[in-house]
Amino acid sequence: MRVEPLTCAIGAELGNVDLGAASRDPVLVAEIRALLLQHKVVFFRDQEITRAEHVAFARHFGELEDHPVAGSDPDHPGLVRIYKSPEQPNDRYENAWHTDATWREKPPFGCVLRCVECPPVGGDTMWANMALAYERLPQQVKDLIAPLRARHSIEASFGAAMAAEKRLALHAQFPDAEHPVVRTHPETGEKILFVNAFTTHFTNYHTPANVRYGQDHTHGSSDLLRYLVDQAAIPEYQVRFRWKRNSVAMWDNRSTQHYAVMDYPPCHRKMERAGIVGDATY
Repeated sequence: MRVEPLTCAIGAELGNVDLGAASRDPVLVAEIRALLLQHKVVFFRDQEITRAEHVAFARHFGELEDHPVAGSDPDHPGLVRIYKSPEQPNDRYENAWHTDATWREKPPFGCVLRCVECPPVGGDTMWANMALAYERLPQQVKDLIAPLRARHSIEASFGAAMAAEKRLALHAQFPDAEHPVVRTHPETGEKILFVNAFTTHFTNYHTPANVRYGQDHTHGSSDLLRYLVDQAAIPEYQVRFRWKRNSVAMWDNRSTQHYAVMDYPPCHRKMERAGIVGDATY
C-alpha cells in the first residue's frame, strides 16, 4: 500500500488498494482502519467496485444506517444516494461545515463515500481535523468549555423547511440529542471539539459561574458557540479533495467535520455513501 499524506494536519491518499478485494480481506481492513485513525480521512482513486462491495467493505467497521431524509439504494440498505442535478434544488445542508448526524444519540462512526458521476470541475469536498482544532484553542477557552454540553437537532436543520406537521413528526422520531462540547475519541483518546452546524445551543451554560442574573447569558453563550463552530473554517486544519469518477473517501466522523462545496450547478453530481453506526459520546 502506498500512503501519501495530503496536508500536515489531515488526510492521506492510499494507493495500490482495491476496495473490492478489501471487502473480503479483514487484514487489509485492519491496515486501513489504522491509517484512518492516524489521518482521519483517507482517499482512494479508480475504485471500480460494485454497490455490494461498497456495502461489504463499510460493514467491516460496523452496521450501516439509512438517513431519514436522503434516500437509500433499494437493493442495498444503508447505501444513501446523494444525487444532484440541474432539476434538483440545492438542499443547503451539504455546503456547511458539519459532522454527520450528530442529531443522533449515537452519531456515526464514519462514512465511505464513492463518486459515481461528477462535474468536470468543481464539487470538491473539504474535511477539518477537530482534534487539532481543540488542541489549539486558548487554554482559557478549554477551561470554559470543559463541562459544557450542547443540543444537536435534525428538526432545526433538515426539518426547518418542512411543513409544521412533517417537521414535528421528524422531531418526534429523532428528538434533539445532547453531547459533550468536547468529546473523547473512543479509540485514540483524543479530545475532539464536537459542535457543528447541527448544534443549536448549550444546555448547561446558565450557571452562577457564567451568568450574573437575568438573561445576560444569551450573548455570551451564542457568541461562544459561534466562535467554536467557526474553528472548522481555519485552513490550517483542513484538506480539500477533488473528486473524479470512482474516487472514494472514508472519514472518521468522530474527529472531523466536512463541507461539500456547492459551486458546480447546473452540472450533475452523483455520490453514494455508506454511513456506519457509531457509539454514544462521552
